[in-house]
Amino acid sequence: MAEVVEVLVPGGKATAGPPLGPSLGPLGINVKGVVDEINKKTASFNGMQVPVRIEVDAKKNFTVTVGIPPVSALIKKEAGIEKGSSEPNVKVAGNLSFEAAVRIANMKLESMLAYELKTAVREVIGTCVSMGVTVDGKKAKEVFALIDEGKYDSVLVK
Repeated sequence: MAEVVEVLVPGGKATAGPPLGPSLGPLGINVKGVVDEINKKTASFNGMQVPVRIEVDAKKNFTVTVGIPPVSALIKKEAGIEKGSSEPNVKVAGNLSFEAAVRIANMKLESMLAYELKTAVREVIGTCVSMGVTVDGKKAKEVFALIDEGKYDSVLVK
C-alpha cells in the first residue's frame, strides 16, 4: 500500500523543514532527494505556493507529482503584484491582460468547474474581482459584458 503526502510548497524553494520533513521522515525515505526533485519540478513556479503530491511505495521508491498553483497565485505572477488589494472594490492592486487571463484559464481548465474556455476565463476574471485586479484596464463587469457581446470570441471560441 502506497503512502501519500500532499503539501503546498514554495515553488523552487522547498526545504526539509515543515511541512515536508515531518511528513516524509517517518516514511523512511531520502528527504533530501525528494526535496531536490520537488525544487527541480517547481522551479518555473518560483514565488508561488504549489500543490505537490508525493507517493511512497512499499520499497521506499517515491513519485513526485506537481499540481498547478491556485488561480490567485497565477494572477499575482502575471500582474506582477505581491498581493491583492485590501479593498478590492475601492483600490486597484494591479492589471491583468485578457491574454494572460486566457493563459491562466487554459492552465487550470482541468481542475475548474467550467467545461469550456469562455466560462473558465470568466472564473479567472471573477477571481480578479476579489483581488482588486482589473483586466485590460477595465473593471470585471465591463469585461464580462464584452465577453457576452462576443468581442473576445476570436480568442475564446475554437
